[in-house]
Amino acid sequence: MARDTADGQDHAWTDPNCPVARTVDLVGDRWSLLIIRDAMDGARSFTDFQQRTGIARNILTDRLRKLTAHGLLAQVDAPSGRRRLYALTDAGKDLFPVIVTLRQWGERHAFKAGEAHSVLVDGDGARVPELLPVAADGSPLTSDTTSVQRPT
Repeated sequence: MARDTADGQDHAWTDPNCPVARTVDLVGDRWSLLIIRDAMDGARSFTDFQQRTGIARNILTDRLRKLTAHGLLAQVDAPSGRRRLYALTDAGKDLFPVIVTLRQWGERHAFKAGEAHSVLVDGDGARVPELLPVAADGSPLTSDTTSVQRPT
């Protein structure tokens, strides 16, 4: 189903009523998430993204256009004025908890015991605590304690 969205483009949504499906349609491929991850870690130029990810230039061009068109990245002038850089928008920055949660899942399930991996730390160098969804009363939420209400 195509919809006209805030960015003025038509999109074919996998499931037009599901926020997870729409999000995956926008950023669910490997390269898009790695570009967002690297932007959060200071990458700004086409070259930065290409060197950090190893992505082919044509795919990187496509993903940067898509992320910019969907309002997750914005092009800004470099201080030198000679080229354009990419900066996370507020919508792009809002993906931070998603990236952290993916990272933490990966730390638990994508590495063998004792296998070395990078670690996310705060400004003081302390490891970022595990992100867990909680109910209004502070109790932990899981897939067993929540349900989805679909529009009627």
